[in-house]
Amino acid sequence: MVSITGAEVSKHNSKDSCWVIVHGKCYDVTEFLPEHPGGQRIILKYAGKDATKEFEPIHPKDTLDKYLPLDKHLGEVDMATVEGNGEEEELDDEEKARVERVSRMPPLSQCYNLMDFEDIARQTMKKTAWAYYSSGADDEITMRENHAAFHRIWFRPKVLVDVTEVDLSTTMLGSKTSVPFYITATALGKLGNPEGEVVLTRAGSKENVIQMIPTLASCSFDEIVDAADGTQVQWLQLYVNKDREVTKRIVQYAEKRGCKALWITVDAPQLGRREKDMRSKYDEQAANVQGESGDVDRSQGAARAISSFIDPGLSWADIPWFKSITKMPIVLKGVQRSEDAIKAVEAGVEAILLSNHGGRQLDFARPAIEVLVEVMDALRQHGYENSIEVYIDGGIRRGTDILKAICLGAKGVGIGRPFLYAMSTYGEPGVRRAIQLLKDELVMNMRLIGANTMADLNGSLVDTRSIGTHTTVPEDILSNTAYDRLVPPPFKSKL
Repeated sequence: MVSITGAEVSKHNSKDSCWVIVHGKCYDVTEFLPEHPGGQRIILKYAGKDATKEFEPIHPKDTLDKYLPLDKHLGEVDMATVEGNGEEEELDDEEKARVERVSRMPPLSQCYNLMDFEDIARQTMKKTAWAYYSSGADDEITMRENHAAFHRIWFRPKVLVDVTEVDLSTTMLGSKTSVPFYITATALGKLGNPEGEVVLTRAGSKENVIQMIPTLASCSFDEIVDAADGTQVQWLQLYVNKDREVTKRIVQYAEKRGCKALWITVDAPQLGRREKDMRSKYDEQAANVQGESGDVDRSQGAARAISSFIDPGLSWADIPWFKSITKMPIVLKGVQRSEDAIKAVEAGVEAILLSNHGGRQLDFARPAIEVLVEVMDALRQHGYENSIEVYIDGGIRRGTDILKAICLGAKGVGIGRPFLYAMSTYGEPGVRRAIQLLKDELVMNMRLIGANTMADLNGSLVDTRSIGTHTTVPEDILSNTAYDRLVPPPFKSKL
């Protein structure tokens, strides 16, 4: 078959006829423009050009095969004829400085805690990737409070306990695992590492840590499942599509491929306003493609650009339908009050995740560790404490944070950003070291509080009297150093 030339592709550079090149193949996306979740603007920026660089970090490889009709797959492109192909991209001063810092990164062996990975990531990740991973909602109060809340809980350790043997293993949703934490679902892994989420899969497999597969992964679902070693437990995180047939197909395929639980995200009827992400996505050239019309969203950021399919109509009335389409345990991901925890038990779901979406949705939502105290009290009052498993995520950075959650009744905890930062800086070895650091901290601190197994952890080992006061806590130097502060818009550069 004759290859399409770059000159021919370049003729189709408008809203009326829009061709793009992805991975050396040409696609006619003219009719798809109004349907693109990220809007028309970003596609039109690459109309008649090679869009691979923009496409790769945020789309699974099989995206075009799944969503674009075959007659819009126009064929191979002779990349030698594409203008600019093979040319080195000229780096600006900021990017040159970043690349130089990458060359001077500390050895992995000098990362002693999870905050180390965050601080190194802040200085070495590309601006857009860092902004997407690190951003929180609005003023980022909840995002920061998620971590700070753990500092309001103190231990009441036992002494003279034989702690020669310490066992971190536990069972979550019926699956045995080596530790009481899992790799939670985080979107767009290829922003931080060109291999994407499969890096987390491989590290989790080798360390016997459960992975939750995200709906908005950069890798395809099959790539992530295939990267597991065959024994690793994987769960599916689900953003519910407005088209329930699409949702049903995703859920049942995940079950067929061996996923052991379905985690339905319930705290995101729409994605929150994450200003770091929005500011990093502002691109003057792209914003002007369609002129200055008021209906162009110039700075929605990566989060909103990929999430328009999410159904804001999801409600309690949908739970029986989910139970009818799968045998997987169902978890409601994003419960934030005790009343909803009680409803969840009565709806017959197997577990809930107390979460505010990493502080990325509603600012001033309470930290999950604080909600945990309220929820467990309510469950005990109703006699439901053994009727449902409770998990939390958000702000967990130390083994002590995990132990506090387990003592207060959580079955396990989810960790997201720290593993993304470890993956983005040191790849698979970085993720494994992050996991190993947590394991070491857990063993040490279980000995220090007088516990041998997860079953020994209970409320008598913690003092939570200050959990809901929201007053000053001891300054957290590592967190404050790693935190990337919000900033106002910059002035334009001098001409």
